[in-house]
Amino acid sequence: MTCKNVQNHELSRERERDLSSSGVVTTSTGNRSVRVRIAVETPQHSGVGEPLDYLCERPLAIGTLVRVPLGRREVTGVVWPGEPAPTDATFELRAVTAVLEALPPLAPAWCGLVDFTAAYYQRGRGEVALAVLPPELRKLDDSQIANRVRKLRSRLASAPPATAEPVLPTLTAEQQGALEDFARIGDGADPATVLLYGVTGSGKTEVYLRAAADALAAGRQALVLVPEINLTPQLEARFAERFAGRRIVSLHSALTPAQRLQNWLAAHLGVADLVLGTRLAVFASLPRLGLIVVDEEHDPSYKQQEGARYSARDLAVYRGRQERVPVILGSATPSLESWQRANGGHYTRLSLVDRVGGAVLPAVRLIDMSRQPRAGSGNGGLAPPLVAAIQDRVARGEQSLVFLNRRGYAPVLHCTECGWKSDCPHCSAWRVFHKIDRTLRCHHCGATERVPRACPDCGNLDIAPIGRGTERLEEQLGALLQVDGAAPVRIARIDADSTRRKGELEARLGAVHAGDVDVLVGTQMITKGHDFRRITLVAAVNPDTSLFSSDFRAPERLFSVLMQAAGRAGRDAAQARRSEMWVQTWHPQHPLYRALAAHDFDAFATSQLEERRMAGLPPYAHLALLRADAKTPEAARGFLAAAAEQASDLEGAEHVTVYPPVPTSVARVADVERMQMLVESTSRIALQRFLARWLPSLHELRRTRSSADERVIRWAVDVDPLLI
Repeated sequence: MTCKNVQNHELSRERERDLSSSGVVTTSTGNRSVRVRIAVETPQHSGVGEPLDYLCERPLAIGTLVRVPLGRREVTGVVWPGEPAPTDATFELRAVTAVLEALPPLAPAWCGLVDFTAAYYQRGRGEVALAVLPPELRKLDDSQIANRVRKLRSRLASAPPATAEPVLPTLTAEQQGALEDFARIGDGADPATVLLYGVTGSGKTEVYLRAAADALAAGRQALVLVPEINLTPQLEARFAERFAGRRIVSLHSALTPAQRLQNWLAAHLGVADLVLGTRLAVFASLPRLGLIVVDEEHDPSYKQQEGARYSARDLAVYRGRQERVPVILGSATPSLESWQRANGGHYTRLSLVDRVGGAVLPAVRLIDMSRQPRAGSGNGGLAPPLVAAIQDRVARGEQSLVFLNRRGYAPVLHCTECGWKSDCPHCSAWRVFHKIDRTLRCHHCGATERVPRACPDCGNLDIAPIGRGTERLEEQLGALLQVDGAAPVRIARIDADSTRRKGELEARLGAVHAGDVDVLVGTQMITKGHDFRRITLVAAVNPDTSLFSSDFRAPERLFSVLMQAAGRAGRDAAQARRSEMWVQTWHPQHPLYRALAAHDFDAFATSQLEERRMAGLPPYAHLALLRADAKTPEAARGFLAAAAEQASDLEGAEHVTVYPPVPTSVARVADVERMQMLVESTSRIALQRFLARWLPSLHELRRTRSSADERVIRWAVDVDPLLI
C-alpha cells in the first residue's frame, strides 16, 4: 500500500530554499489523507531537527518504520509521537512510499528515550533515532525484513530449551545483603538507581548475575552495559555459563552489519533474554525490559565523542526511571558525579568492601624516583628494586603486570644535531615511533610513513627515540629480566597495536590465563575487568603526567585507572597476602598517591569533591562546549566569537557564563583547525534553556559566514563534556 507524505509546512521560505539546495523539496499531491509525523535524518547544516509532516492513506502506529522521499532520495523514517501541524493550503505534501509492516513498531518509551537524548544533547530527533538503529534496516524492504524475522524465529525455536542452573557459588554476607536490599528497592512502585560500590574482586559480577536471574524469572529482559568491546566476550561467557539455554545477544561496533541487525531484531522482537553491549546498546529496543546494569560506570568510554555526544550511563539512569525498572551502576571507583548523587540521596549506595574468598587488596609501594639511579645508568627508567621484585615473581612462577598508558615504541623521534622531531604534518601532534614495523604513525589522523634513514632537515644519521611506549617497555624488560643461563622470560604485550588482528586479544589473554606468560605489559586495556588469577605484582611506570594536567578530571581518571590496575593483583586468596602494587613516582607525598596506598576511595572522592565545590566545577556546575572546525584557526575563532556575541542578547544569558574561544588540546587534526568555547551555569535547567535558544542562531550564523575565508566545516555542542 502506498501512502502520501509531506514536508513540514511550518518551515520558513528561507529554510525551504536551504532544504531544496540540500535535496529536500516540496511537491504537490492531489490526495490529502492522514497526516503523520516522520522522524528522518535531515542534513545537519539545515537546522531541521524536528520530525517532518507527511500524508498517508491510513493512520500509522507510533514507532512504525517507513520509507519516505527526502529531496531526491528515499530514506528510512520513524512515525513519531505528537500532533501533525495544521493543514496549510500553501504547502503540498509528499507521499510515504512504503510501510515496513513486517517489523513491530518501536515502543513509545523508546521514542521517549530518543526525544530526551535529542533535546538534552541538542541534536535532531531524526538524527538520533536513525543513528542508533542498525544501518542494515535502511537497505531492506518489507519482504526482506519479513524473511529475516522468519529465519530468526525459526532458528530460535529450534534452540535447546533453558536448562536448570551448574551449582551457584556461595554468596558472601555482603553480596547477600546487597541483593536483599536491591530486591526491596526493585519491588517498589518507583524503582531506584543503585550505586554498587565494590572493591575489585568483591563479587560485583555475581550480584549482576543474581539480579539478572530474578528479572528473567519474572519473564523480563536484562540489559548489561560494559565500557569497551574487549570486555564484552568475557562477560558474555560468564552469562552464557550461568544461563545455559537462555537467549543472549551482544551489541557493539565489532559486529558485522548483518550480526548487529540479527541481534537487534532478537532484542526488539522480545526473544532475546539478555542483551550485553557497549554504549550504543543503551538504545536497544527491549519490549520486556526489567533490569539495566552499567558495569564500570565511571568509565569515560560511555561518553560518545562524535555526533550526538550522549552519556550511555546517564541515559541508562533516565531509561530506568522512564520505564520503571531498577538500574545498577557498578564500580570500584565510581565517578564523582555518581558518588555525589549517592551522598545526596538521589541514588541508593550498596557497598562490597571485602574481596571474595578471603583475598585482600595488594599492598601499595610508592617508589620515589628521585632516589633511584638515572635512566642513563642502563636501567631503562625502571627502578632496580622493581626489576628485582619482578624477577622474584618470575622465579616463583607467578605473574607480573606492568602498566604504561602509551602505546608505540616512543612518542617521538628526535635529531640530536638540528633538533628535528617527528611531528605530524597534518596535526598539532607528534607521530609515534613504532619499532616493530619501522613506522612513524599519528594516533590522531592515522598518517603513517616509514622511519627515515636520516634526519629530513639536516641529513644527520643520529636520530633517536625520546620517551617510552609499551613497545619499548617490553624490549627494556626483556633485556633487564634476562639472566644468563636461565630460561627466557616470557613477556606479552597487550595494547591497540598488538591486538589489531581478529582473535589476537583473545589469544593473548588466553596465554596469560594459561600461565604461559611471566610478565604482561600493556595500556589501560589490561587494567579493568580482567580476572587474572596468577598475577601477584602490578607496576605503574609513569603515571605522574596526570597529576598536574589542566584537565580538572585528570586526577579522577588517574586514581581510577591505578585502583583498577591494582585490582588485577591478589585475586587468588592463596597468593593475596604477598601481592603488591608498585608505583614509580617523583611525587610520593601527593595526596592522590596517599589515598591510593590506603585503598581509600572515600577519602579521595571527598577531597576532590570539595576542591570542585570551591572551584565551581561539576558536579556543582554544569558545562557545555561549543566546538568549531575550520580550515584556518581564524575562521573557527571568528565563528565562536560571533556566536558568543549572539549569546549575550539571548533571554537567560544572565544565568550562564560564556568563556572566550581557545584551541582544543590537539588544535589541528587531519589539516582541520579545532577551537572550542566553554559555557557554564550553576543551573542545569538554565543551561538547557539557553542552549535551546542559542542553537537556531548558530545554524543561521553558519549560513551567513559562507565565504571561503570564514567558512566553518562543522560545529557541534557537547553537553556535559568529559574532555575540556
